[in-house]
Amino acid sequence: MENAQREVMEFDVVIVGAGPSGLAAACRLMQQARQAERALDVCVVEKGSEVGAHILSGAIFETRALDELFPDWAERGAPLNTPVQRDATYLLRSATKAHRLPHALVPKSMHNTGDGITRYVASAGDLCRWLAEQAEALGVDVLPGFAAQHSIIENGRVAGIVTGDMGIAADGTPTDNYAPGMELRARYTLFAEGSRGHLGQQLIRHFALDAGCDPQHYATGLKELWEVPAEQHKPGLVLHGAGWPLSGSTHGGWFLYHADHGQVLVGLIVDLSYQNPWISPFDEFQRMKHHPLLARHLAGGERIAYGARALTKGGFNSLPKMTFPGGLLLGCNAGTLNFAKIKGLHTAMKSGMIAAESVFEALAAGDEGGRELTDFTRRWQASWAYAELSESASFGPAIHRYGTVLGGAYNFINQLVGGRLPNVHDTATDPGSLKPADAFSPIDYPAPDGKLSFDKPSSVFLSNTHHEENQPSHLKLVDADLPIRHTLPKYAEPAQRYCPTGVYEIVENANGDKQVQINFQNCIHCKTCDIKEPSHNIIWTAPEGGGGPNYPNM
Repeated sequence: MENAQREVMEFDVVIVGAGPSGLAAACRLMQQARQAERALDVCVVEKGSEVGAHILSGAIFETRALDELFPDWAERGAPLNTPVQRDATYLLRSATKAHRLPHALVPKSMHNTGDGITRYVASAGDLCRWLAEQAEALGVDVLPGFAAQHSIIENGRVAGIVTGDMGIAADGTPTDNYAPGMELRARYTLFAEGSRGHLGQQLIRHFALDAGCDPQHYATGLKELWEVPAEQHKPGLVLHGAGWPLSGSTHGGWFLYHADHGQVLVGLIVDLSYQNPWISPFDEFQRMKHHPLLARHLAGGERIAYGARALTKGGFNSLPKMTFPGGLLLGCNAGTLNFAKIKGLHTAMKSGMIAAESVFEALAAGDEGGRELTDFTRRWQASWAYAELSESASFGPAIHRYGTVLGGAYNFINQLVGGRLPNVHDTATDPGSLKPADAFSPIDYPAPDGKLSFDKPSSVFLSNTHHEENQPSHLKLVDADLPIRHTLPKYAEPAQRYCPTGVYEIVENANGDKQVQINFQNCIHCKTCDIKEPSHNIIWTAPEGGGGPNYPNM
């Protein structure tokens, strides 16, 4: 409630989000404080019920940033146990045919072996849990179950955040369990919410951080965790591919990794620049697993987890300004993923470490906070992470503009000649790319067989998603009538299909009139609706802290 008496807590630094960038920043801050024998109060707030609950990534992990942060990470027990052993890339030509691409023709940025660098098949959630343990051991306050709802902006500067109220009923009135959110004030606030963070979006607009940039671009990544029979488990085998089932203007790619403990990770990444409103990323993913190349790795296994998450893939050309008075925008909240590598954990961590160094240097010099840390920009632009993004600036835009095959050829040649081809820009927007439904035919997706493919309700169940039923929906319609008046007749209401958990449905009321039903309890916080809605009519806000998925090790 707006007028509620809120508890106020003060810190030197507040970090929003216990992901790789936020936790790396927290650890680096406290490492410097210990070395300098200075007291430092650092707090990390995380909207998930526990650290890692909302973390989802492929993931093939490069340890470069971790090597710098904790050179003894192996002795400390970091959960990196499965080095990549074999690496292959395929083009799926049809539902039954596949062509393996010669290693020499795969862009070098996508190689995971053969270059002297050891990479690991990893769980990003487990990595974050481990990083949180290191942070707490260093003296950081890590607070899961607290959703940052608003930024505190005073006198043109960010002064902290307000956590969401607890115990608000669906009608907006306080329940018996009502507790007002807290003001967490800080000299500096670091926003590390992950892709499409709702506070990050507000800050980008408020401070015009994206002025002069290409529009940001996103994809939806869907992932499942399988346990497979021991005889078909091949730890360290890494497969990537493109092509079927995606075609035409719908771009993306798939991955299949053999991890440890008899587990296989399989997923599909669908660029949200697609034009056809009949596309359902979830159903494309389900039918993809029936391709013989993938099915043989999963047959006889058991699906044990499911999830989805947007990823920020615009890259260098879409990277916003990351500094503003009183704070910094970090990791995937800014868009530091290197899409040419299909990796972003290492660059996100590096952005957090650089942020920590800039913040600590300012505080150690007697800074009372609130100014713009322009030194961060200098450090960031001098880093290997920034160089990585700069070298691959055209990777995603080339695929968007020229397609998977021609764009891939451009990227291969560009890497071959050391990035000397002209920089390619993509100035279209993801929601703006959607075309009217009558320009395409509806897609008849096959029914799930319950062995390799599944429906949305059983998938939501495996994501361990939970929201308190009696709370306001965190998915807001700017215009409640727009979906029926405009989006349904023009685009066949694509939210029914782009949402990977069936949150949005068109139903008829008692009078026979159509209306949108929002099943917010199913929301796994992927942010796809906030991105792809063509009229910008859906606004994602943070639900009550602790709500959402509870991924075990995604």
